[in-house]
Amino acid sequence: MNTTMTEENLTMLTDFYELTMGNGYWLKGLSTKQTYFDIFFRSVPDGGGYAIAGGLSDIIRYVEALHFSDADIAYLRGKGIFDEGFLTYLRNFRFTGDIYAVPEGTPVFPYEPIVTVKAPAVQAQLMETFLLLCVNHQSSIATKANRIVRAAKGRPVMEFGSRRAQGISAAVIGARAAYIGGCVATACTLTDERYGVPAAGTMAHSWVQMFESEYDAFKAYTETYPNNAILLVDTYNTLRSGIPNAIRVFQEYLASGRTMANFGIRMDSGDLAYLTKKARRMLDEAGLQGAKIVVSNALDEYLINDLLQQGAVIDSFGVGERLITSSSSPVFGAVYKLAAVEGEDGKIIPKIKISENTAKITNPGFKKVYRFYDKKTGKALADEICLHDEVVTEALPHTIFDPKATWKQRTLTNFTVRELLVPIFRQGHLVYNQPTLEEIQRYCKAQTDTLWDEVKRYENPHLYNVDLSSKLWKLKHDMLDEEGKKL
Repeated sequence: MNTTMTEENLTMLTDFYELTMGNGYWLKGLSTKQTYFDIFFRSVPDGGGYAIAGGLSDIIRYVEALHFSDADIAYLRGKGIFDEGFLTYLRNFRFTGDIYAVPEGTPVFPYEPIVTVKAPAVQAQLMETFLLLCVNHQSSIATKANRIVRAAKGRPVMEFGSRRAQGISAAVIGARAAYIGGCVATACTLTDERYGVPAAGTMAHSWVQMFESEYDAFKAYTETYPNNAILLVDTYNTLRSGIPNAIRVFQEYLASGRTMANFGIRMDSGDLAYLTKKARRMLDEAGLQGAKIVVSNALDEYLINDLLQQGAVIDSFGVGERLITSSSSPVFGAVYKLAAVEGEDGKIIPKIKISENTAKITNPGFKKVYRFYDKKTGKALADEICLHDEVVTEALPHTIFDPKATWKQRTLTNFTVRELLVPIFRQGHLVYNQPTLEEIQRYCKAQTDTLWDEVKRYENPHLYNVDLSSKLWKLKHDMLDEEGKKL
């Protein structure tokens, strides 16, 4: 599998203020101050119960390649606002910090850190845009794909959205994220070449139109690709010509003593619930019980769910624009916030952002996230955000509580627990053993299976508990009280 991307220096893919702040940190003697930044999101797309983390693979490649070229330095010098000492620092720039992240494919929930960067101020600040770009886009697509795949109830889902994606990278990387979420294939050939996501596809309406008749088009395609003869039957009239011509071609081909490993029809328009039921009956009456029915046409999880509830007879789905753009909820909304700095003595000093919008108040400090699982069922019970030096042991009962309603408490027993954030970089060196894309997809499915069905509802899902430890809750409220006294 070839996973090498075109070599490109993306260091300058950063918001300009990150460079102006970096220059200011340099001039004010803060460039080497150790900082702790968290990436987290505040709400799940589409009102869902959980999201799927994505983007880590690109973050790793970006960090390993971070450097400023001579052309970058010349550009910055030309702006006329950057100190020469700062430009010299950038010329020799490399990342020397630590990064912790949840593995790609992990179900994640609002407000818990999914990436934490511990690094000198300039380094940590410079990375904000690119890290958010990766997490926001790929988590959005992986989450949408996971919803759509679950709606298909075991039927394969193929990602068909390249032509409607919002740019080249969105098409290529988006298809990879969709595969993590559970899609089995993509129409994007470049994603197959780079990442090994199986490319799939057969014909467009133009193939049918190129021939003298629909029958001739179907016959030519079947003879050319007998092991993947999926015929698009809605160019003219699905029931009166498309399906009858497909049946005729299949019967003639099989009657000649030849075999077809995979054959069937695809519909891209019309009342798919009605048409698939009629198509199945026509195929079966023709002795073609092995023929598959594939559908596409602006599908998403809601339409797929409706089709299956209406008794549509469908073997697999091709999902395009509403997946690759996550059109119903296109903004994932992850943010990058300072959580702590280190004093001269190395002591961690927590920082908090306060807002009149209480949803924007941050959780201070260098943190970790624990996930608790019921030993008997294997189901996820709750997550708890803790300070970095807190340790949870499975040997003792553990009480969690709702941070917004502290009287709502629950004592967990007979559980297993794991830390979600794992080390990715230490002192600038990659320490994470990257899994294959197939391993990430299997991990995503296995972890999604640990969630209760109530959490996975499309409408009004059960609220999964993400609690603060007592120590973190007290720290946060002490800081809020202290800030309140200053007003």
